[in-house]
Amino acid sequence: MTSTTIESTVGVGTGKVAKTVMYYAAFVALGLASASLGPTLGGLAQHTRTRLSEISFLFTARALGYLVGSLAGGRLYDRAPGHIVIACTLVVIAAMLALAPIMPFLWLLTVVLFFLGMGEGAVDVGGNTLLVWTHRSAVGPYMNGLHFFWGVGAFLSPIIVAQAVLISGDISWAYWVLAMFMLPAAVGLLRLPSPATESHHEAGTAGQVNVLLVILIALFLFLYVGAEGSLGGWLFTYTTTLGLSGEAVAAYLTSSFWGALTVGRLLAIPIAARLRPRSILLIDLVGCLISVGVILLAPGSMFAVWVGTLGAGLAMASIFPTTISLAESRIRITGQITGWFFVGASLGGMTVPWLIGQLFEPIGPRVTMLIILADVIMAVGVFVAMMLSARRTAK
Repeated sequence: MTSTTIESTVGVGTGKVAKTVMYYAAFVALGLASASLGPTLGGLAQHTRTRLSEISFLFTARALGYLVGSLAGGRLYDRAPGHIVIACTLVVIAAMLALAPIMPFLWLLTVVLFFLGMGEGAVDVGGNTLLVWTHRSAVGPYMNGLHFFWGVGAFLSPIIVAQAVLISGDISWAYWVLAMFMLPAAVGLLRLPSPATESHHEAGTAGQVNVLLVILIALFLFLYVGAEGSLGGWLFTYTTTLGLSGEAVAAYLTSSFWGALTVGRLLAIPIAARLRPRSILLIDLVGCLISVGVILLAPGSMFAVWVGTLGAGLAMASIFPTTISLAESRIRITGQITGWFFVGASLGGMTVPWLIGQLFEPIGPRVTMLIILADVIMAVGVFVAMMLSARRTAK
């Protein structure tokens, strides 16, 4: 091997490392934004003078924006330099976060949350797609790492909110601080060349698309994100409304959920190298059922809520990255296909938390965990169908 070849190889490796680091930074920022709504829901309701049943529509508006952003972003990443697209959407997220706390009317806040969701959807699709294009068949551990860093941001977000509210007495500074954290990743990505799109590479054994499997994966992600978003988004209001804790403890409980999710994704990196995706997903789903069941069996116990919350965070941790890794091994990943996966995810984040919001006051806070449990049970059924379809693809 000549010195020129060695330098070229080292350069390519260094380029992959730099890109991966910036994708991770973008997902820390995405996690910060994603976990901000739950702990600030009450404050936004005060700012707009609305009830919880009314302001819960923000989950729907944000998820609808996420859906649109996923579809549009998927097409853009197939056609335009990916780093420019993802950097611009990070700037959009920063702008929407800065505007959210100063909106005096619910309809204005709804518009802001819609565009915030669009930015989040485009960043989410972009991070997953660009990471696959950067590492190709070796993406497995890096994918778990990507979602681990999303969890880092989601873990830190409620803490930032709690401290900002403690210092300033209002949620406004919390949003403004989070907005500033979006910008470093955007600047860093603009300084790096974008990876080549899938169309510039030969699709290997995973090149043939199983349309049924794509639909089932999208449906599975619908149910998963519905459960995760509902627990992370309503846990604060659930515990405070039942009188199980004050606002500060509830904020730290929410942060602990995202923290458990983060630790679980870190643990999943070596586990993914030893277990098949289907085995990991089965263990995760059983863990989710047990964790939510613990909370339902002892509804008046804050200890049970803590145990169930931490257990659910650990169990949910590797579901999303493992599902994407499974898809990469079976089908050719393009921005558009990844976009459809995130359409399913966004629909889940749009409908399940909204449903809880509609039933929260007329039925009571415990409906939160009942709906999440039913969601996970349906996910088990879709998982079985998904594995059967994946097995046919493998033949």
